[in-house]
Amino acid sequence: MLTPSPDIISRFAKVVGEKNAITDKDKQQPFLVEFRALWTGHTPVVLRPGSTQEVSEIMKIANETSTAIVPQGGNTGLVGGQIPHNGEVVLSLQRLDKIREIDAVSNTITCEAGVTLQRAREAAANVDRLYPQLLPSEGSCTVGGNLSTNAGGTAALTHGVARSHALGLEVVLADGRIMNNLNKLKKDNTGYDLRDLFIGAEGTLGVITAAVLRLVPRPKSVETAWAAIPSVQAAVDLLGLATAMTAGGVTSFEIMSREGIEIVVKHSGSRDPLATKSPYSVLIELSSQRTEGLRDSMEQILEAGLEKGLVLDATICESFEQAKAFWRIRELFGEMQGREGGSIKHDVSVPVANIPAFIEEGNAAARKLIPGCRPLPFGHVGDGNIHYNITQPVGADKAEYLKRWDDMNDVIYKIVLKYGGSVSAEHGVGIVKRDYLPKIKDPVAYDLMKTLKRTLDPKGILNPGKVL
Repeated sequence: MLTPSPDIISRFAKVVGEKNAITDKDKQQPFLVEFRALWTGHTPVVLRPGSTQEVSEIMKIANETSTAIVPQGGNTGLVGGQIPHNGEVVLSLQRLDKIREIDAVSNTITCEAGVTLQRAREAAANVDRLYPQLLPSEGSCTVGGNLSTNAGGTAALTHGVARSHALGLEVVLADGRIMNNLNKLKKDNTGYDLRDLFIGAEGTLGVITAAVLRLVPRPKSVETAWAAIPSVQAAVDLLGLATAMTAGGVTSFEIMSREGIEIVVKHSGSRDPLATKSPYSVLIELSSQRTEGLRDSMEQILEAGLEKGLVLDATICESFEQAKAFWRIRELFGEMQGREGGSIKHDVSVPVANIPAFIEEGNAAARKLIPGCRPLPFGHVGDGNIHYNITQPVGADKAEYLKRWDDMNDVIYKIVLKYGGSVSAEHGVGIVKRDYLPKIKDPVAYDLMKTLKRTLDPKGILNPGKVL
């Protein structure tokens, strides 16, 4: 790609206005540094368009001049997909922050790409509806970014990932054309479903500028419990028990390792929910449209779990504040591991039935590769998505440990594939997993991906070097 000349930058600035064409290096920093500081990019200019039409004009100029563009939402991505690693122009969509419509009858909300997840959820709540995606970064992650990475979250067990929530999209293509497919229809068989091409594509096929999202009724009651369990297999069995006893009322079912919980407690000031120190714990959330009876259901699940040896100890939240404190431990689980030094992270998925075997084999393989390392698996048992993080040995040199990242990836990904899994569950591919795709993807599927890229972005200007 060509480095844009001052003249080209000036043309971009005329589209968005001088104050929204950021060239000052200090002011650019929030757009260039990944929040864990794993990557720092560089760019000649950060563009902040305020409308879809401005995005279109930017892409027309970029296409004409072969200028590479990196679309960016809230800069909360975890695989480096939103960072301009090679001096590309950053296209920040944060100013596209209008909620265009809420339709409580159709159960939809139409948001621009820069609307934060928190704002979308609050707007839905104002009309007694729920936008069901839930992520720890809800205050900063955006609708467009979540769709572009096909983000998951803690409520995916019941409600699915970002793709499940999208009915229609507005997308600006590489040549500046605007695809307007903002419909609310749940049934539309008029040819190819183009929407899904752009969801999960990480801005490599087009720039999502707005979306029509599904809403669901707000639950009338919610119950949260923390349970100490003896093993990963017990978590899987308890999930099956809870699902059968509630007929689908399990909203979240999160597993956490003991050592990881202790790290969160140590560094965050959180309190351990239970005195019982079990190998693993699960955080369970039930929700219902009924106003009564849900607590009884939770008690019955835990009692049955105790009788079957699946639960060693448990507590049900007595207040919203207590539930929030429990969820805080889960939300800080990955972040606090960084306080212990280097952490090699994996966002993987395997069939639910294979989770116990995967974690057992992964733990053994990781410790064999790097003696003393600390596997700290956690995540979404219900959909098989495990964040398989491995913290450095106590007292080890962080930099030296992180040099083994690729070696550890090779070991863990081999086990993931052995159990029929995916090396990217909900975080995307970005640059972290890009080089693994041709090794693990069906060759015909991989070739089709490259064909789509060449067709929709023949000059390769949209987020180059990411995914493919």
